[in-house]
Amino acid sequence: MAANNTLIHLDGVTKVFVTDEVETHALAGIHLEIKRGEYVAISGPSGCGKSTLLAILGLLDSPSDGKYVLNGNPVENLKLAERARIRNREIGFIFQAFNLIGDLNVYENVELPLTYRGMPAAERRKRVQESLERVGMSHRVKHYPAQLSGGQQQRVAVARALAGEPAILLADEPTGNLDSVNGEAVMDLLSELHRAGATICMVTHDPRYARFADRTVKLFDGRIVEDGAEVQ
Repeated sequence: MAANNTLIHLDGVTKVFVTDEVETHALAGIHLEIKRGEYVAISGPSGCGKSTLLAILGLLDSPSDGKYVLNGNPVENLKLAERARIRNREIGFIFQAFNLIGDLNVYENVELPLTYRGMPAAERRKRVQESLERVGMSHRVKHYPAQLSGGQQQRVAVARALAGEPAILLADEPTGNLDSVNGEAVMDLLSELHRAGATICMVTHDPRYARFADRTVKLFDGRIVEDGAEVQ
């Protein structure tokens, strides 16, 4: 059983996609542990399995085989409704394309996942205001995504992830749609959140950004070929 400070535990996780009788082995025998408070980068070339691994970690997909324990609970065989509930409460997502809703303003975008929880309005308001302050976007609550720069949109997306107080932040190429200046600013923000205690797992193909993490896991052809965990 995973130790108490282990947040994510993967044991022999495999993912096979079958299309037109062709089998694609996206992941093969992944063993991975992420402890509370760690900042882990998952890196590797295009097509190596990074996004598939992140989708499994985020309960957006299920492994073909193997065990996945999140926060002490086995999750690989859960029903869809229970997976959705855990995603909403335990996991904060930060996507490359921001995934903000254009018809909602900044405040409403950050509030929406909390509304799905049935959280009381006063608690939602407190969470939204605090998370927007943490990312430096509290002065933009009435703005709509189209009125923001890419860097500002990604800050709002980070605030949306933070507002749920998740056990882990999963970031999928969070700088992919940003120029280098905004990319560095978002990476600085993630580092700041990590120093404040956040657990972060980030997929990136860019070695410059992988260096922000304190541990890098390298994938190649669906296997972990290097795990730069620091010696404890």
